[in-house]
Amino acid sequence: MGKLKVTRCLPLKKKSQFLIFCMVLFVLVIGSLVVATLLGSVDIDASWIGKIVVNRIAGKQIFEQEWPNSIESIIWTLRLPRILLAFIVGAGLALCGILMQALTKNSLADPYVLGISSGASAGAVAVIMYGWFRFAGVYHVMFGATLGAMLAIMIAMRVATINNKITSTQLVLAGIAVSALFSACTNVMIYHTKTGSDKVKSAMYWMIGSLSGASWEKTIYVVIVFAVTAIVICFFHKSLDVLLLGDDTAVTLGVNLKLIKLSIIILCTILTGAIVSVSGVIGFVGLVIPHITRSVVGSTHRRLIPASILVGGFFIIVCDVISRVIVSPEELPIGVVTAFFGAPFFLFFIRKNQNSFGGKKE
Repeated sequence: MGKLKVTRCLPLKKKSQFLIFCMVLFVLVIGSLVVATLLGSVDIDASWIGKIVVNRIAGKQIFEQEWPNSIESIIWTLRLPRILLAFIVGAGLALCGILMQALTKNSLADPYVLGISSGASAGAVAVIMYGWFRFAGVYHVMFGATLGAMLAIMIAMRVATINNKITSTQLVLAGIAVSALFSACTNVMIYHTKTGSDKVKSAMYWMIGSLSGASWEKTIYVVIVFAVTAIVICFFHKSLDVLLLGDDTAVTLGVNLKLIKLSIIILCTILTGAIVSVSGVIGFVGLVIPHITRSVVGSTHRRLIPASILVGGFFIIVCDVISRVIVSPEELPIGVVTAFFGAPFFLFFIRKNQNSFGGKKE
């Protein structure tokens, strides 16, 4: 009986219910930010966090300093950029998942289905191994990852184009092949380098997913890319809804399919490349988060996008805290944690045999 009542209540239909849900998520995100800042090998007074942040933003001592300089360095230089980056990574992967699922009309698609992630991974590993693009300074890995992502999607689109037309099925199959190709290239680069070297260890750890290298420069970079992508998507959220009805219906309703699909691919390529360059490969987020959120708020992208952003950001913050705490003082790669959560959900969805966008059995 309890399960039946929950099923009838979901997805949320009233606007007030949706707003309350988003407000609860927002509070959870803020709470997780504070808790994640407090947790670590060094104990920190919660009251110091707000004072340090205000002083840093204002550029002067609004609050009298009553904490050691080392504590301020830990909070501002190490923990805050990492936590904010964790939120943006989770939000960005969830957003890419939504776009990929709308493009392929398959709720089990994720940001890596077109080989974008594998291309970005290969580009970043090449930079780590061979020191390419040093002219880009601290952004050299990001530059390499973005170029790799663009190369991967260009190959996938070229292979999938038949008679000047690209279908979702062709694009997915081409993406799988391209993903395998770039994964092989990545492995060749790693094994070609001397085993046990710092470069190999760095690349291997990065490929499993890690936020240990977070800095304000990287965080600001990803925030800008994410913000621009999210703003652009907001302008055609209605077109994303129409895409779910099928290509023929979308054309009948006046949607420019070529423009929308190309926009989705370009936005996902840029955003995924930026995220992979700073966090490595973190799986299941783009697949699981949109699916879970869709079952709560429905398939309308006007609701799905903001809710998934909050859920995805909250999820990665929690996973990052677990990765830092569970084997302290060592650190577990965050990709391992997301896989432990994501894989069971994925198997559950397959077992339930749910359809792509309704949340009901076929």
